[in-house]
Amino acid sequence: MPEDDDETWLLDEGDRIIERKAAEGYSSLNPRERLIYCLWAADYGMRNAGDLSPAADLHPTFLRDGQSAAQELGLPRSTAAFSLPHKELEERYFDLFDGIVAELRAA
Repeated sequence: MPEDDDETWLLDEGDRIIERKAAEGYSSLNPRERLIYCLWAADYGMRNAGDLSPAADLHPTFLRDGQSAAQELGLPRSTAAFSLPHKELEERYFDLFDGIVAELRAA
């Protein structure tokens, strides 16, 4: 699956989840939606700033929340990625992206 398809999927899902989060609050999101939101925040930072600083501004606990949601869903690639130290995730993000999205799309 081409990366741009994964990017489009994440943007579309992210938009849907952001609208739901705005209307009902973060706590209303299920684990899959929380993980998608955390990945969306990371992706936003990496593609727009080249680092995870914007992700931390958008969602300060995105790493911890992403790891927790991925564990709850039993998604090993996503759990491993969100368990990485901040700097290492920045360095490896684009190599890990497709695997994370593939897990999420199948979840």
